[in-house]
Amino acid sequence: MSALAERYQHVLARIPRGVRLIAVSKFHPAAAIRELYALGQRDFGENYAQELAEKAAALRGLPELRLHYIGGIQRNKLKLLLDSGALIDTLASEAHARAIHERASAPVPVLLQVNVMGEAQKGGVAPDDLPTLIEAVRALPKLTLRGLMTIPPADDLASSRHAYEKLAQLAREHALEDLSMGMSDDLDVALAAGATEVRIGTAIFGPRPPKD
Repeated sequence: MSALAERYQHVLARIPRGVRLIAVSKFHPAAAIRELYALGQRDFGENYAQELAEKAAALRGLPELRLHYIGGIQRNKLKLLLDSGALIDTLASEAHARAIHERASAPVPVLLQVNVMGEAQKGGVAPDDLPTLIEAVRALPKLTLRGLMTIPPADDLASSRHAYEKLAQLAREHALEDLSMGMSDDLDVALAAGATEVRIGTAIFGPRPPKD
């Protein structure tokens, strides 16, 4: 068994049945995705639109592959995102929602990124503005609202726990089921708060190689 397969099996053992694992494959080759796909993994996350598009093309022969875009949305990269067929997990504005709706040829599953802790350096809709965004997205027939996601403060499990519990509360208030939260360093905290999806990169793939 390869080191990649061993790390993957170790992470799987920590995740309860019914929680979706998104293997964050950014900067790692398509060959690594193929190896995990052969082991049963189906969901993979990418942070950059160009890399997402290239991997989508290289892996087109994998029929059950689900790619998730988990990076910041840029209007000039929307065609790449939509052509890739990826789920968009970082929608955070009505303007981007309308732009996706105008360009999409089929319904696009989306998560709304919430900046729960109000960090200036991070994207996401403010909790107070979330109801307006939810209403706008639900009015667009080419968007399918799946739920919410957040990125917590780094290296602070107490703050991560607070952010995840707040996101779960917001999801309950708006009758949303999917909660994408939790990464390699705070997986257990996210699961305890009710995560239905976790985004794991380093614990599966190892340290990321440098970007070319």
